[in-house]
Amino acid sequence: MVVHPNIHIPKESFPHWIWYAAECVLLIALSFLAAVKITDSLGELPVDIHNYVITGIFGTFFLVWYIGIRGFILKKKILRNRY
Repeated sequence: MVVHPNIHIPKESFPHWIWYAAECVLLIALSFLAAVKITDSLGELPVDIHNYVITGIFGTFFLVWYIGIRGFILKKKILRNRY
């Protein structure tokens, strides 16, 4: 339903997937930075254990954001049927 033809509505003119891509890139950057800082604060670890700890913390951030916060608190499903 168009109320006024001169009004700019971002949802109709801006590609919707770009918001999801920006959210994912921001989450990747923040979770990697936090994982490195947390792992460095643990002290001296062997290199292989250090990499596993970074990967575990990185994955935990994704699970907490996409399943916990986004899924239950914000109530926004990642994959949903739009039609």
